[in-house]
Amino acid sequence: MLNEFWATASASYKAVVFGAMGAIAVGIVLTVVGQISRNETLSFISLAVIGVGLVLHSAGVVIRGHKVQKSLRK
Repeated sequence: MLNEFWATASASYKAVVFGAMGAIAVGIVLTVVGQISRNETLSFISLAVIGVGLVLHSAGVVIRGHKVQKSLRK
């Protein structure tokens, strides 16, 4: 199970993982654009977007941990 977790992962876990990756990627792009254009507001907004991505990533780790722990008990 641990070697093939992605194949057996739930749709909610996959959505959280892709959401986290997307939010972090958008945040990085916003940071670069904000720094190139010297737009301080955009740079601060990008930090919030990256923060959302990190929170989603943490949620994904919790979801995966619960699933693995549940399967190991069986």
